[in-house]
Amino acid sequence: MDILTFLPFIVLIGAMFLMTRSAKKKQAAAAQMRNDMQPGTGVRTIGGMYATVKEVHVDTVLLEVAPGVHAIYAKNSIGAVLDDAEYNRIVHGDDQELDADGTVVPDDASSLTGESDDAEVARIDLAKDDAADDAEPEDAEVKDVKDAKGESKTDGDADSK
Repeated sequence: MDILTFLPFIVLIGAMFLMTRSAKKKQAAAAQMRNDMQPGTGVRTIGGMYATVKEVHVDTVLLEVAPGVHAIYAKNSIGAVLDDAEYNRIVHGDDQELDADGTVVPDDASSLTGESDDAEVARIDLAKDDAADDAEPEDAEVKDVKDAKGESKTDGDADSK
């Protein structure tokens, strides 16, 4: 047997070994992160909920979802343990970088267009007008039409022959 025959199998086995090794490292890092949780730290669950750790047990964690609202979660459901600055920035909206720079990003683009705030802006009135409901539309009137035989028909009557 030639070594070139076994080379693709050797490469495939090596690639599988490297992939499983990196996956095991990620799992070990996640387990270590969950074991290092302390009461008072902010966490994000795998469902995307942010909460504060109140108690840590062997397989479960007591989380404070809102002030006075507690829920028990499995340790495996914790997706990330956040540092205090990141947790406060996400949950409470505290942003020290914004305060430090003094830069304010506008909520809308009107300040970026160069138009002054005093300019008249054409607005469409989407409110229902009561006066328009009282008046009958012109299309609702029934019109008499004479056909070739001199018989009177109204709109909507079919020509029958």
